[in-house]
Formats: sequence, structure tokens, C-alpha cells
Amino acid sequence: MRLQSHPFPVSDTIIYMNALPTYEEIVSLHKKHAPSQAAFDLVFTHCQIVWELAEQLIQKSSLSVNSELVKVGCLLHDIGVYRLYLPDGEIDHANYIKHGTEGYTLLKEEGFDELLSRFASCHTGVGLTKDEIEEEDLPIPPADYFAETPEEQLVMYADKFHTKTTPPKFMTADTYAEKQKKFGEEKAERFRQFQKRFGTPNLQALAEKYGSEII
Repeated sequence: MRLQSHPFPVSDTIIYMNALPTYEEIVSLHKKHAPSQAAFDLVFTHCQIVWELAEQLIQKSSLSVNSELVKVGCLLHDIGVYRLYLPDGEIDHANYIKHGTEGYTLLKEEGFDELLSRFASCHTGVGLTKDEIEEEDLPIPPADYFAETPEEQLVMYADKFHTKTTPPKFMTADTYAEKQKKFGEEKAERFRQFQKRFGTPNLQALAEKYGSEII
């Protein structure tokens, strides 16, 4: 499949290509954009968990990826969720599909380069096609949004094992694959291909650490 050009222009200011932001800088960025402490706790904790899942997979499967880039990608990938909070403190779930592209725009506005901003726009589901977006009239710029690099793919894949539901939960590979079938068998198969490539994380220890259910 040929991917369409990304719908957003690349910034002329490349800030983080050689110097990745520190953990402390990322925390400060989350706090800057979080509309409340509760929003920060939910979103940043999820991002932290996704990194712990990715780190486990890197070690377990001896993956050949840039682990520091994966860490930054995990910690930034959901920052666009803050822009979907409503005045009552709830997330606008009807427009949740926008959180990736909103995150991309936010990161570009903060001076991040394409390398890091794409972690936000290309992690939704197991990828979105331009045709899907147009056929379903989704409220995001029509284009193909797919994780392309090994680092992007690992962040996208690790994200599938944890939800920001109330309360947050961990999701097994079988549960997620079954969930994807409502969007088509090819979605579930795509997820299974990533599972074969990256492995399956051990969720039990993390579920106990965060006091969360595994579904």
C-alpha cells in the first residue's frame, strides 16, 4: 500500500532531531497543557505505562530499536487528549479520533520536529486509511496514518495494551484483537502481525503495580 503524504507541513525548525527532550521537560509539557490535575494524572500515567510496556517488549524480544526515542514517543503520544477535554472535565469521546492529529499539531506548535510529532498522529488503532476517513466522515484531515518506523510501530503496539477508561484497565492481546474485528478482519490480522513481531507483554506485574484490572 502506498501511503499518502502526511497532511501537515514539516516545520523548518528542527529542535529535537539530535537532542531528545528529557523526562522532566516532557512532564512540564504535559502539565502546561493539562486542563486539570485529574487530566494530567490520567493521560501522563497512561503514557508512562505505555513506555513500561514498550520497555518490557524491547528487553523480552531483544528488539533492535532506539529505546530512548521509543521512550520519548511513548511519553508524548497521547498529549493531544488534553485538547479534547470539555468544560465539565470530561473527555469529548465523540471526537476522540482527533486526539492523534491534535497531538501532532500541539507538538509542532511547541517546536518539535516531524520525527517526534508523528508519534501522536500515527498511533491510533493499528492505522487509519484515507478511504476510511472519507467513507466514515471522520473529523480529521483525510490521509493514511500508519506507524512506519520500528519505533513508531512499537509505540503504537504497546499503546494497545492499556486503556484510559474509568477506571483504566490493561487489555490482553486476545481482547484487543477481538475488539478490532468490528472494524474488519484485516485490522485484527494487522494487530496479530505486530504481535508476532514484537511479542506479548506480561501484564500481571503492571496490573498489580497500578491496581488495575486485566480484561
